[in-house]
Amino acid sequence: MGEFKVHRVRFFDYMPSGIRALAFNQDTERMAVARMDGSVEVFHCSDRFFQEKIIPGREQFGIEGLSWVGERLFSAGLNGGITEYDLTNQKVKYTIDAYGGPIWTIAGNQQGTHLAVGCEDGTVKLFEVNEDNIQFERNLDRQKSRIVSLSWHPSGSKIAAGMMDMIQVFNVETGHSMHRMLADRGVGTSRSKECVVWSVVYLSDGTIITGDSVGMVKLWDDQTGTLIKSHNVTKCDVLALSVSQNEDSLVAGTSEGIVVQFQFVSMVLGKDDKEWVRTRTFRNHTHDIRAVAEITTAVVSGGMDAQLVVRPLLDKIEERSAASALRKIHFPHRRLVACARKSGLMLFQYPGHLELWRLGESEGKGSSLFVKRNPEKLLHLKVKGEDHIRCSAVSPCGEWIVYSTASTLRLYRLHCDNNNIKLHENTLHGPEISKLPKVLSSANQLCFSSDSSHLFSASAQSSVHLVSISQSGCKFVGTLKPKSGSHQAIHLLAASEDGKWVASANSDHEVHIYNLQTRKAHCTVPIYSSAVTAMGIHPATNCLFMMHADQQMFEYSIEQKQYTDWSRTVQRKGLHRLWVERDTPCLNVMFNPQNPSHVILHDMYMLCIIDQSLPLPDDKTQFYNQLTLKSLTEEQRKSHSHAFKVCKTFKDILCVELMPDQSLVVVERPLEDIATQLPAPIKQKKFAT
Repeated sequence: MGEFKVHRVRFFDYMPSGIRALAFNQDTERMAVARMDGSVEVFHCSDRFFQEKIIPGREQFGIEGLSWVGERLFSAGLNGGITEYDLTNQKVKYTIDAYGGPIWTIAGNQQGTHLAVGCEDGTVKLFEVNEDNIQFERNLDRQKSRIVSLSWHPSGSKIAAGMMDMIQVFNVETGHSMHRMLADRGVGTSRSKECVVWSVVYLSDGTIITGDSVGMVKLWDDQTGTLIKSHNVTKCDVLALSVSQNEDSLVAGTSEGIVVQFQFVSMVLGKDDKEWVRTRTFRNHTHDIRAVAEITTAVVSGGMDAQLVVRPLLDKIEERSAASALRKIHFPHRRLVACARKSGLMLFQYPGHLELWRLGESEGKGSSLFVKRNPEKLLHLKVKGEDHIRCSAVSPCGEWIVYSTASTLRLYRLHCDNNNIKLHENTLHGPEISKLPKVLSSANQLCFSSDSSHLFSASAQSSVHLVSISQSGCKFVGTLKPKSGSHQAIHLLAASEDGKWVASANSDHEVHIYNLQTRKAHCTVPIYSSAVTAMGIHPATNCLFMMHADQQMFEYSIEQKQYTDWSRTVQRKGLHRLWVERDTPCLNVMFNPQNPSHVILHDMYMLCIIDQSLPLPDDKTQFYNQLTLKSLTEEQRKSHSHAFKVCKTFKDILCVELMPDQSLVVVERPLEDIATQLPAPIKQKKFAT
């Protein structure tokens, strides 16, 4: 595999934000996730849960609920506004005030015609969904307490609303309450506390299912307004409910970090009489579960511990595949770390600020080296305004830093003088630089050329803007546009070492390659069914190496406009089963200039070197064979070696970079460290303690 001096970086204190809401779109197989910092993420469930889109949050912009209406996504929160998102350009489209105080819940009907929101002032407000916006229609009967949860009847004619100590059923046409069902406060000391109906689900047969702060899951009849059955799930709160598409399965998330499944089954074989029965308990969280969603073959849950857990339902999976594995998503499927390779600087991206660090130095030989100079924090750059950072980059020479939010793009030049850092700003936004077009007001992805002379800014409609940068300032050069006319946002950029080519990948799975000398589109890589998660251009061959969410890899010759022979061999022979079954995407592609046949990849759990000069392993070959090779002689190693060399020494990896001196920088964020910074979970009495 080769020997590298490794800088193990653990001073990036990245802290993922807790999950507040989930919304699943059955038609598009997309899962929307809202976090407590106001950010919204969209995962493609049928593409290994790849994180397709990220819409950054804003300060003081919390989200309480999400709802799909067709392919449109809406959210609502305690700021009292309803927000629609522009998913194509990954930004907020508009926000309107509901004028009911803080909004606790939002729900859209199955017909896609109306949205309902539950407000602090006790009103359920209906909004008509138009082609370009939403418009207030009317209020339903006002209640004395806040509306905490809502659910539409599948017919769209009735709405069930959960609140303090009761559930109300409204007739949508008249706006009046049809039934009022009182929730039991429980027994003992808890009777003095209000019972909060945190979640409600309305089934097509008229059954209303609620989860409350007493720890009960209750079933109600909407015709008589009476309680059918109660299930005591927990001594704490039942915070979230979700029902399957065909209404035969229900999952409940609790404040103990437990997901409980109920199934609608026949109690006597051969008879049609069915009941809701508790069948499974899943323990994959340490803290409150704030949201659950049952999708086609799995239960998805998220909460205060910030991890998105995809728990497969094995009774709905016919054969073993990637869908049958438990999946925990801890980190974004984007890079939060940028490296100035020529100057040894690291740029860390937090939601509201950037940190620039200088790597330390070591001396000596062996597995542990003596630290000659400690790493040093050089810069703490706070974002101007309320928007969180969308993307950032540092130039290879270390003289330029750039970041973008949803509304502005800012470029800074660094001056280092005896360890003193001075910033000179070139703001690519505003009236003071009239020559720069308005399209440079924000970027979805940023990248510098290898010689730090140009900045590439991925903008709307899959276009890439070129900016020439020098000590005298910056100048807009031109815009690269794809021939396909795609409007989807770009999530990856890769520039060649010789400055001739730049490649972009967007959410339509398109990969476009541009000639920087002619400033025109050169070619488009054949579209593959899975999204590109990482890519890089080989410095010697100018071949584009791409990793996809389904763990497949392709190598494309830019000059010949076709896949390379090695790539065709990979597709013909196939990849090893253990490689394909990995559940986290590769996030970076690197190349070793001293060994052109080596391609270096990494995901959250491993670092891999692919030696293209060696044969590919088949399923009968021992894939993780490093220890075996060490015990063999030199001659025996040749016959047992294969192209994949995997290192699992490091864990919880955010970034890996190969430096010019052949050292590796590995940025780790141990999950144990994240857990220590979380609020304390609910104390649970354990057996024999």
